[in-house]
Amino acid sequence: MPRAKQLRRPEWLKVRLETGEDYKDLKELVGDLSLNTVCQEANCPNLHECWNARTATFMILGEICTRHCSFCSVAKGRPGAVDLDEPRRLAEAVRRMDCRHAVLTSVDRDDLADGGASVWAACIRAVREVNPGTTLEVLIPDFQGDTEALAVVMAARPEVLSHNVETVPDLYRRVRPDADFQQSLDVLKHAAGWKSEYPVRIKSGMMLGLGETREQVTRAMERLCEHRCEILTLGQYLPPTRRHLPVERFVPPEEFAELKELGESLGLVHVESGPFVRSSYRAERHLHV
Repeated sequence: MPRAKQLRRPEWLKVRLETGEDYKDLKELVGDLSLNTVCQEANCPNLHECWNARTATFMILGEICTRHCSFCSVAKGRPGAVDLDEPRRLAEAVRRMDCRHAVLTSVDRDDLADGGASVWAACIRAVREVNPGTTLEVLIPDFQGDTEALAVVMAARPEVLSHNVETVPDLYRRVRPDADFQQSLDVLKHAAGWKSEYPVRIKSGMMLGLGETREQVTRAMERLCEHRCEILTLGQYLPPTRRHLPVERFVPPEEFAELKELGESLGLVHVESGPFVRSSYRAERHLHV
């Protein structure tokens, strides 16, 4: 979705990319084990920082998504068969990286009866078996509102359950045409119901700069609180390519700081807010806030 005139990126959104030895080692490791990372697939601006620190967010269930979100660079289309060996390779990668906290996410798999929930659970169990000291955050899809599929994932007991609402509800038709804001809120609320079983943390994330108003962001945070979300990430939307949804506004750092204070005053336990913040940025800290 090209735009006649692209907004000039401000100084605070310019970052120096470094590729040290740890980055090179991790890139080779991911390739050797035939794994996907959202760091690469989504062109994350923090890729080099995280990889140089030997951390990564692994993307399971293939690299083709069945949804058509206009902000995302992950390939869309008809996914291939489920890779039954993926949980083993994932667990091995976490072991070789010596991860204390690992983040898992996935493409949407609406082609599967359970949305891929059984694979999610298998991956969690495999990582735990090989890496008993590693904590896990899972950034899951909405499973089309299927609470039984969600229960399969929750039964594996990830320490952090994350599902992103991505933007304010008024922008869903343009940004997330195959999703529903209320359905995403319900995912978070149903996941929070597992707090009676174990101390899971509930987390979500939003992008700013897509044309949302301050009032819309405030109301979205209020509704997240109402649905028992505890942790929220707020970051600047950056188009992966000129073909993607254009940025409408660059939000200055001081406004991100204000929104952090606002969100926490509304009842969120912690808001990670800043231009370069992404869902899994500094995720290991969110386990203990």
